Amino acid sequence: MAIELEINGVKRQVTAEADTPLLWVLRDELHMTGTKYGCGVAQCGACTVHLDGKAVRSCQTPISAVGAGKITTVEGLGGAHPLQTAWVKNDVPQCGYCQSGQIMSAAALLADNPKPSDADIDAAMAGNLCRCGAYQRIHTAIKDAAGALAVNAKS
Repeated sequence: MAIELEINGVKRQVTAEADTPLLWVLRDELHMTGTKYGCGVAQCGACTVHLDGKAVRSCQTPISAVGAGKITTVEGLGGAHPLQTAWVKNDVPQCGYCQSGQIMSAAALLADNPKPSDADIDAAMAGNLCRCGAYQRIHTAIKDAAGALAVNAKS
């Protein structure tokens, strides 16, 4: 079945069954490998993407549920997003496997709440697991990115 999806601002035709998880369409059909497979049951957050600006788990989002929604993957953030810069500055990645999902959850948080409190960050990131335990550096990087976004908004 042919379905049109808008991914990172580009309309793409994909051929997959309606119940195919978005993750597999991204990775297997479109070869967009930034979004990772982690647990397959929406519990780890590695597969997080944005659907109409909201963080969703692509491993459990069938393409039929996307409709005319706009999908953004980590590739769609661009290479110099303040979160990516803060991730490097704070030496967040270790194994790196969870990082695209972490960044996408953090980006959704900052889009909705540009000045998150510690509790806001904890709540938004609670569904993202990091097997390396880089949680404190992730938290610090989100705060740094929020500051950078605030400075950019004033300029």
